[in-house]
Amino acid sequence: MRQRRSRRHARPYCHHRSQVVLIVFAILSSTFLFALDNTVIADVQLQIVLRFDSINDIAWLAVAFIMAATVANLCYGRLNSHLKPKWLNIASVAVFEAGSALCGAAPNMNSLIVGRALCGLGSVGMYLVVMVLIAATTTIEERPAYLASIGITWGLGTLLEPVVGGAFADSDATWRWAFYINLPIGGLAAQVYFFMLPFPDPQPGATILKRLAEIDWIGAPLMLSAIASPWASRSVAQAYCIGTTKERRIFPVELITSRKYYRTIILMFCVTAAGGCAILVPVYFVPIFFQFTTGDCAIHAAVRLLRFILVMVNVTLTQGGMLWHPSGKFGLYMPWFIVGGIISVVASTLIHARCRRGTFTQVGFSIAQASLPAPKAAVVSSLIALAQTSGINIALAVSNAVFLNKAEKRLTAILPDTVAEDQIQTAIAGVGKDFITSLPPRIGRGFSRLSSRL
Repeated sequence: MRQRRSRRHARPYCHHRSQVVLIVFAILSSTFLFALDNTVIADVQLQIVLRFDSINDIAWLAVAFIMAATVANLCYGRLNSHLKPKWLNIASVAVFEAGSALCGAAPNMNSLIVGRALCGLGSVGMYLVVMVLIAATTTIEERPAYLASIGITWGLGTLLEPVVGGAFADSDATWRWAFYINLPIGGLAAQVYFFMLPFPDPQPGATILKRLAEIDWIGAPLMLSAIASPWASRSVAQAYCIGTTKERRIFPVELITSRKYYRTIILMFCVTAAGGCAILVPVYFVPIFFQFTTGDCAIHAAVRLLRFILVMVNVTLTQGGMLWHPSGKFGLYMPWFIVGGIISVVASTLIHARCRRGTFTQVGFSIAQASLPAPKAAVVSSLIALAQTSGINIALAVSNAVFLNKAEKRLTAILPDTVAEDQIQTAIAGVGKDFITSLPPRIGRGFSRLSSRL
């Protein structure tokens, strides 16, 4: 009994405590970069539109990141089950850094969109691998504190994002340094990744070819075509018809069809997807709203987001503490969904979407992992992350399309015929303060009232 207890509480990998702290801080830098880059585009997208004169592609700056992350979620879940997370994390960081460099040096909008897609592809890998590496570097007693630090790190990155993005957008460094800043942070952590991260092996003794053969490499690119193409297209039909054995399928169907787990998994998927719809729409459109209607500079518009983010961080941390039970089991979590649903109705009206998101979205990961056996943790985490990114993907695509279509149509109707189309697009981009002040007082007031209701 004593040997079993000591084995249970022993450190999985023999590192000195100071080394463990250094490793965990390096791992958490991945979460920080993901949180920082996830929404930094919201505060610099208007300057990007002016630089490349491409208002119609503004939606892709956000959607490309989320779409790539959505497609890669399930792939990383399977890769975590077969490959060593150390090298998977290093590869994810390399892809993310390459995407950041391309975004910073982008000569046109298409290059920037490709860079955003690479950032999304790498960042979701860093996000999912963190859980595995935390377990590999901490003991049972230490682990809760380190896992809680992931949420704090995410909140810190999200909190700093509006200030960082807005400051770069309004400075001589320009918006490009909002992406370049990822390079030194990742470079400092890369040395720890390479020399000090442990080597937990999910399949000891298996060759690399055998590990790679277990991945559905055909299904992964077909998922991208299914997400990016219309449902009636040939690519989507191929995604339905082509597949491998059920043991190697990339989508964990067994979690949804299992009589033991399906209720929990489906509930967590739906709740997380709904929360994903609420998470980024305010972050992307609050800066546009204030730059559009009042002519705020990027940093002033970004500062207005801080109240939403502070509420999100506080509610999420409070919820995590209240869910923990002294016996080591989860407390009651269903009331959080009920309360979160009620708050959502009020929050949608008051635009306090950050509060509703914090009440029940993040719980999905914890509950899903606690409900399934340990070997399924990587797969179920990727499934819940898929729900989160899918909700964000759909919400941003729809909201951007609605905003651009309604904005140009309604503003054209009230403005004089002498106003050029590029002036209207400049105003839609949120940098049209000089144009607004040049309008006759009556039309200017009507313009401001209309734009505030878009």
